[in-house]
Amino acid sequence: MLPFRKILFPVDYSGPCLAAAPHVKAMVETYQAELTLIHSYGLGPIAYSELMVADPELPERIRPMEANRLEKFAAEVFPDQTVETFVEQGEAGSVIHHFVQHQGTDLVMIPAQGHGALRRLLLGSVTAKVLHDVSAAVWTGTASSLTCRPEYHSIVCALDESEEAEAILMAAAAFARQFGAQLYLVHCVELPTMALEIDVSSFRRAIIESADGKLRELKSRLGVDAPHYVTDEIMIDGIRKEALRVNADLVIVGRGRSQGLLSGLWSRMYSLIQEAPCPVMSI
Repeated sequence: MLPFRKILFPVDYSGPCLAAAPHVKAMVETYQAELTLIHSYGLGPIAYSELMVADPELPERIRPMEANRLEKFAAEVFPDQTVETFVEQGEAGSVIHHFVQHQGTDLVMIPAQGHGALRRLLLGSVTAKVLHDVSAAVWTGTASSLTCRPEYHSIVCALDESEEAEAILMAAAAFARQFGAQLYLVHCVELPTMALEIDVSSFRRAIIESADGKLRELKSRLGVDAPHYVTDEIMIDGIRKEALRVNADLVIVGRGRSQGLLSGLWSRMYSLIQEAPCPVMSI
């Protein structure tokens, strides 16, 4: 997981891709990591045209042109860094997943191409597919969140009471130390739905106090000195508010062990990325 030694940057030449490039450069320089740029290309209308019938070798003849374009991009955007490039025909999410499986990487840095509420529910989008499929850490953000400087001074780590909380906290603490950043912890307690006629104030207080105590114990056990905040707000709202309060440069979250297509975590994860005021790194 950490430190990041191999970083993968999917390139589609879009505006968000260019906006993410300085963040990639900063991450590579901080960790002295190997950087690989990956680009997938499709044939579009050509795939079903007479051109393919007349020239079945056309896809392979297109590959050198795509490879040359990616190499030029690498030279222009990362002029002072050694960069490997990889070009493959196919759907972008599948190409990235296949590369991670067979070549390995510690971190995938990919901008989210958000297109509204409906898009958040579609795992067919490249970013959502990468979040769901790959085992590596994933750094991502919307176009608006990528306008911030590629520096980390304030980091929010969102924790729950799952088995992975310890690993997430250790990773977040290590990342904050690497960048000399202040780490803040937030835990959003999801209270069960209660009937309106029942006074749940004492019940709510007890749950929050219990969660607070567990978080204090976890910090003590791991030797992490970071302020924390426990709230019963909806996860996305609670994390976003805390990120805004501390002017966060990054939100770190866990992606969970269960990655089922209908898992509630996944709809919330993509919504969090859409709503966060800064990039999000999930591990």
